[in-house]
Amino acid sequence: MSDDKSRKANKTSGSTVNIRRYSSLVVDGLKQAPSRSMLRAVGFGDEDFDKPQIGIASTWANLTPCNMHIAELARDAGNGADAAGGKSVLFNTITVSDGISMGSPGMRYSLVSREVIADSIETVAGAEGFDGLVALGGCDKNMPGCAMAIARLNRPAVFVYGGTIRPGAHHRDIISVFEAVGATAAGKMSAAELLDVERTAIPGAGSCGGMYTANTMASAIEALGLSLPGSSAQEAVGTDKREDCRRAGAAVVALLRQGLRPSDMLTRRAFENAITVVIALGGSTNAVLHLLAIAHAARVRLKLDDFTRIGRRVPVLADLRPSGRYLMSELIAVGGIQPLMKRLLDAGLLHGDCLTVTGKTVAANLAAVRDYPEPQDIVRPFSNPMKKDSHLIVLYGNVAPEGAVAKISGKEGLTFTGRARVFDGEEAATAAILGDKVRSGDVVVIRYEGPKGGPGMREMLSPTGAIVGRGLSNQVALITDGRFSGGTHGFVVGHISPEAALGGAIALLRNGDQLTIDAQQRRIDADVSAAEFKRRRREWRPKRPYAERGVLAKYSRVVSSASLGAVTDLDDDH
Repeated sequence: MSDDKSRKANKTSGSTVNIRRYSSLVVDGLKQAPSRSMLRAVGFGDEDFDKPQIGIASTWANLTPCNMHIAELARDAGNGADAAGGKSVLFNTITVSDGISMGSPGMRYSLVSREVIADSIETVAGAEGFDGLVALGGCDKNMPGCAMAIARLNRPAVFVYGGTIRPGAHHRDIISVFEAVGATAAGKMSAAELLDVERTAIPGAGSCGGMYTANTMASAIEALGLSLPGSSAQEAVGTDKREDCRRAGAAVVALLRQGLRPSDMLTRRAFENAITVVIALGGSTNAVLHLLAIAHAARVRLKLDDFTRIGRRVPVLADLRPSGRYLMSELIAVGGIQPLMKRLLDAGLLHGDCLTVTGKTVAANLAAVRDYPEPQDIVRPFSNPMKKDSHLIVLYGNVAPEGAVAKISGKEGLTFTGRARVFDGEEAATAAILGDKVRSGDVVVIRYEGPKGGPGMREMLSPTGAIVGRGLSNQVALITDGRFSGGTHGFVVGHISPEAALGGAIALLRNGDQLTIDAQQRRIDADVSAAEFKRRRREWRPKRPYAERGVLAKYSRVVSSASLGAVTDLDDDH
């Protein structure tokens, strides 16, 4: 294995790039003969030891429609890398299904899985000496998990989105099922009608169909520059997605030869682009949590207040579910997110000089992009936005001194004042809502669901879906130290920090306390004096941990506040 074959000239800088920086340490030389022997058994030939090794991180699993097709896509990515002169090596990591585990104890593992996925990809790529990486994700947590691993490894890499699901019958999707549960409990839908919704909402492979967390994060990762243009706006099943995978494999080899790494893309300005795109699309509150975590992995300083700063000038333009009317497939049909990004760039709201995995800048990628065809009303003009500023509102106040995140589309109003109905855990709250024990004017408080206290910061789609299904979405608010599915809508506030398990103010609230949520003033406050809070805090006692052994216990011990992205490798200076 000649060292000369490992080094290629970087045409842009004239410098020499070692395209086998990591694999050469594993397969070159006399002492690595045992390594080569092992690799021959899995398909390496003599010529393959002179090629850069490209790890293909697949999140395939037959436990969720989001990922059931990704094994085939991973093979396409490997073929693309091989055709471009690399040697692909396929490996798998886990995924879990939010949609299946939602409302159950299993949902505690959802956010935990983001860390397991990031750790496992980093572990395999580091141990095997991959020179580059293609990571394919298709569900809420494996996408940020892939991006976090890419940032940590800082080796040439491309992320590929597995693609969105097609609409179910009668324009249904998974959120239709959750809301049908509430409608059935309220007597507005029969059991037979619920069964019909259940049977027809999910027609096949792909991630949940609205601008929920999966499509939000795919769009954010593309805006970061880690995906090829258009990757985030493709259906899961079709030739476009398979070609996207082949191009991604080739792109990683090209990045190796150019000497370009994720740190060249993951700048602070790139994260500002991602936040801008998420807001314009009306994306999930989970984007706040995940972008903070990806930025932490990339060693980019990003804070909650950056979402407020950017949100003051960026409007919500896309009329997409859950608050809007359309599904992702319908946005894809008119052009996807590239025309939206071009509009944002032309309006001075995107940083066009940010580098992407094409080796070109955002502006260069968008130069030939055409605007949406007319007539279409999925993406509004700047003169007629869905909302003139961000729907993602960071709140502070005596209930959330370290911050909270609300998703306020404007349809719910901008302020809500009501009486607290306090529940320790999601199950009790959902039972009360379905049992008609939550009334107009209530603020449902669900606590001990934070990163440490849950543990795992469960999503509250079951209670919020029940609220909508019962017809209470304009009459009831919900606050929690947990988080929300991207499919949640209504007057909801999550990520309340400090969380209840740490003795945060949410742990001290009592039934009947008056709570005010003010999206204009960006405040969430209880009509409780500082002296009364101090007295209640003296009486407060922490709850026994949900888990004392295993992954949940480990996670609970090391996870940070939601206000910092709920990361598990926080620096010592925090």
